[in-house]
Amino acid sequence: MSEAGSINPAAPDAGVTAPARSFERWMGWLRRNLFDSPANSFLTLAAAVFLALVLPAVWNWAVTQADLWGDSKSACGGQGACWVFVRLRLPVFIFGQYPPSEQWRVVVAVSLLIGFAVPALRDGTAHRGLWVALLLTLFPLVAGVLLVGGVPGLPFIDTTLWGGLTLDVVIAFVTMAGSLPLGVLLAYGRRSRLAGIRTVSIAFIELWRGVPLLTVLFMAAVLLPLFLPNGATVDRLVRAMGALVLFNAAYMAEVVRGGLQGVDAEQEEAAQSLGLAWWQTQTLVVLPQAMRIIVPGIINTAVDLFKDTTLVTIVGLSDLLGAVNQSLKDPAWLGLAPEGYAFAAVVFFVCCFAMSAYGRSFERRLARGQGRQP
Repeated sequence: MSEAGSINPAAPDAGVTAPARSFERWMGWLRRNLFDSPANSFLTLAAAVFLALVLPAVWNWAVTQADLWGDSKSACGGQGACWVFVRLRLPVFIFGQYPPSEQWRVVVAVSLLIGFAVPALRDGTAHRGLWVALLLTLFPLVAGVLLVGGVPGLPFIDTTLWGGLTLDVVIAFVTMAGSLPLGVLLAYGRRSRLAGIRTVSIAFIELWRGVPLLTVLFMAAVLLPLFLPNGATVDRLVRAMGALVLFNAAYMAEVVRGGLQGVDAEQEEAAQSLGLAWWQTQTLVVLPQAMRIIVPGIINTAVDLFKDTTLVTIVGLSDLLGAVNQSLKDPAWLGLAPEGYAFAAVVFFVCCFAMSAYGRSFERRLARGQGRQP
């Protein structure tokens, strides 16, 4: 028996201090992820050299020599970025031409979106299904009344005044909320045993997937009004969102169909053996498992959709990128395109990265819940 306080030489990491163990873990991580082969080692070193050459120059331009304070372009020294342009035009980049006195309505709508989305997306929320239903039904109604107005106490705001990041968020939310349910229906329609329903679903999916999105938006903006009865009009924003819903529903249908095919046939057979009807089997057994499978596909579609909202500028709508382009045409701010586009790129990156991060976190929680390695 060893004396009290003596070190057992057979014990792992005996006598190794905490800093030494931490250093060994870091070295092990580096070997596994960056230097596990000659090719990866070369790529790691090449990336390090590239960053060492580029990052200092970017840092100097964006931070060290940048100008933030002032009320005109003349306040910028010319050596670094002129963030004065972004700071002064920030309300336009966020709200577009929405009247300043009514911008509180946009803030309230976004706050409601967060308030409904957090319980709907968070694990462990009581009555989570109810929160999801409220997010997809009650919230759009309340937000629409807030943003459009036309009721006592809320002046009417024409959609031609909507713009900036607000417009991107509105279009992305409406498109995802509309395209996902429609995509589920199309996916089931494509798997239907009824030849008529299957043919119509396949034709719809292949038609919209085979047409460029720019063409779809042009058709919604230019051709659709030609087929309306005399005197009938449809708001330009509504036409654009309708076209995006139909376009993305075709892609969402294929994502959902892949998830449905990933569910074992025995699951459906077991549900039927318990006496469940077809619609009960699909909604309670098959579809929930399929939705877990297609989480990466849904997140990928959502990220692509959010970036594609910038294409609405071609039909006269001014989203964030459109607001930047319009601001750059102002003679008082000519020559500041790098600052404007850098700001737009950072905003889109942050939003898309947040969606991707949530998707990865959701996948890890699902993996742990199913006893798999995340």
